[in-house]
Amino acid sequence: MAITIAKTDGTDTSVEHAARIDHVSKSFAGPAGPQLVLDDITLDVAPGEFVTLLGASGCGKSTLLNLVAGLDRPSAGAISTDGRPALMFQEHALFPWLTAGKNIELALKLRGVPKPERRAEADRLLGLVRLQEAFGKRVHELSGGMRQRVALARALAQDSKLLLMDEPFASLDAITRDVLHDELTRIWRETGVSVLFVTHNVREAVRLAQRVVLLSSRPGRIAREWTVGIPHPRRIEDSAVAELSVEITEELRGEIRRHGQH
Repeated sequence: MAITIAKTDGTDTSVEHAARIDHVSKSFAGPAGPQLVLDDITLDVAPGEFVTLLGASGCGKSTLLNLVAGLDRPSAGAISTDGRPALMFQEHALFPWLTAGKNIELALKLRGVPKPERRAEADRLLGLVRLQEAFGKRVHELSGGMRQRVALARALAQDSKLLLMDEPFASLDAITRDVLHDELTRIWRETGVSVLFVTHNVREAVRLAQRVVLLSSRPGRIAREWTVGIPHPRRIEDSAVAELSVEITEELRGEIRRHGQH
């Protein structure tokens, strides 16, 4: 199968997807030969859609995200995105010698934003993540949640139509994570950006997403999808969130059991 990674320039108004993953597989070299990590994944993310990728550790979620980001190439299949995606990791990856504002300005500089315009745009983005007063603060002066807000603002500074998020709240305490769920939902709805969000937390997946995609254990295949019709605002403790989470958890357990029998 031919391998293709294509990125549109964002000028085609007929684009019907933010990301298209078409029969993608990925193998890595291992001591006993090639190890198949992802097997024949086909998935579209619509413009403005919020999709979560869920699965057990090692199922290939992060690998798939890296392929969509263009950090690696598939062994087979094709990936196309509407422009270059922005990627946000579990670790904030901010430069500690720069202030919060200068971290964002660096992303703007790399995007080609003229220097006279960068400060105002960095201030706007910090306001979007509700850190208006943090421009001059260095990384060590920020809490974990504040660092992730700055990382989110830096990702948004790339002006991408697709935001790729690899377990960005996994290292945060429950209350901070809950607050950032609200903030991310608000920003997603305000900006219209498409989101592909990797997590192993079922309730997080249900709380955030319009669609939950479950990957089987290695090799990762799409095992099942759920459309989440729960209206916003959602809370992690809502009965509807809990009910769907139980259903998905049972399916995930089944995938883990099947993997353990191989």
